[in-house]
Amino acid sequence: MADINHRVGIKSSPEAIYEALTTDAGLAKWWTNDVSGAGDVGSIIEFRFNGGGPDFIVKELIPNKTVCWQHSGCIPDPWIGTEILFRLEAEKEQTFVRFTHSNWKEATNFMAHCSTKWAVFLISLKDSLELGTGTPFPNDVQIDHS
Repeated sequence: MADINHRVGIKSSPEAIYEALTTDAGLAKWWTNDVSGAGDVGSIIEFRFNGGGPDFIVKELIPNKTVCWQHSGCIPDPWIGTEILFRLEAEKEQTFVRFTHSNWKEATNFMAHCSTKWAVFLISLKDSLELGTGTPFPNDVQIDHS
């Protein structure tokens, strides 16, 4: 199994970051502008990119500390069985977001692509909270020409 890991410091409170990770409006500001279903543990969040995209079950929520989703179907196939975890750690004037996308079956070119795109979207999360505007899909930074 392989994992994607990132860590970014955001000059924002854990409460504001938690809201950006757990509400449709918050998620739409940094990942994709087409999202629905965010809510309590057991909710299914549908993220759409040009009509298709992954669904995740909200697996764990610890307010202002932890957000965990489990891939629950739809595309992409390599994400089946994976989990996404956000851990929030306040430190002085910032909150560190430790991001993990775990349980990949193998390290592939697609996993490398996703790792880079997750970094792009984590910077979008940072910008949405620090500058008031992120770059969610379809306005995200493109990392290739395909």
